[in-house]
Amino acid sequence: MAKTTYLMAIGEAMREEMERDPSVFILGEDVANNLYGSTSNFVEDFGKERVRNTPISEGAIAGAATGAAMAGMRPIADFNIAPFMYVAMDQIVSMTAKSTYIYGGQTKVPVVMRAVMLYGNGNAAQHSDRPYPTFMTVPGLKIIAPSSAYDVKGMLKSAIRDDDPVLCFEDGNCWFTAEDLPDEEYLVPLGVADVKREGTDVTVVGIAGAVPQALAAAELLAEEGVSVEVVDPRTLAPMDTDTILASVEKTGRLVVADPAHEVCSAASQIAAVVAEHGFWHLQAPIVRVTTPQIHIPFAPPLEAPLFPSSERIAAAVRSVLE
Repeated sequence: MAKTTYLMAIGEAMREEMERDPSVFILGEDVANNLYGSTSNFVEDFGKERVRNTPISEGAIAGAATGAAMAGMRPIADFNIAPFMYVAMDQIVSMTAKSTYIYGGQTKVPVVMRAVMLYGNGNAAQHSDRPYPTFMTVPGLKIIAPSSAYDVKGMLKSAIRDDDPVLCFEDGNCWFTAEDLPDEEYLVPLGVADVKREGTDVTVVGIAGAVPQALAAAELLAEEGVSVEVVDPRTLAPMDTDTILASVEKTGRLVVADPAHEVCSAASQIAAVVAEHGFWHLQAPIVRVTTPQIHIPFAPPLEAPLFPSSERIAAAVRSVLE
């Protein structure tokens, strides 16, 4: 076992898969320059053919990666910051997501598109979005949002081996969290949720960076005699709703903590599924702890209170227990 940060785990996953499979390569803006620290020494070890800097054109990155995947390669496209994916919407939605379907299964699109979410750090409105709910509405895309070093490494490796396009949304607030990872190779399957903490009184479903906040809230509430179960979906599409419903059946209460904006959020989808399929198990209304429907301000004092925190989650739990 070795103590590994979330950011280091991303690099380990890509390195292991590139060593295992010569069809895996990386492309994106400044990937050869180790912009965020996840491709250290990659050019020296794999060469510029497999670690390719691109022009500043997200549409070109998405299009080239999708075409390469259809031609038999397994590209990892790095979009640097998640909102930059908006510039590539036509390629991602019209081509990446739909090609396997529109060609009747004659082609596969085994591409991974990575994007870090840098919210909560004074990056202002254009750089602070958490856009995974937007892509959850698009059939044909698998979407993952790991919250720990263990999960991001195992899920990214599984994503690279998957024959469908996978969007990997990495939470920048988790970058420097660390844990012991196994020395031996491991994979974390896509589409399987994880119960991060067992509990009996209320279920808290956390998304991405809200998971550590939910666990901190659970610790706080334990001192008050409240037993909180924390569930991390890990994969947002396809989502493991069976695990969530089973937890709600046990606890009878649900709080969903999601850093995305409230309207059409992952939290809204989870709440809808539980209301439709687990209504009779509920002993209180579902509560969503999300970001208000406003643009993210540049000023840190204005930005900080917007996102799910352990305090906001704990308050929501107390409300459903009243």
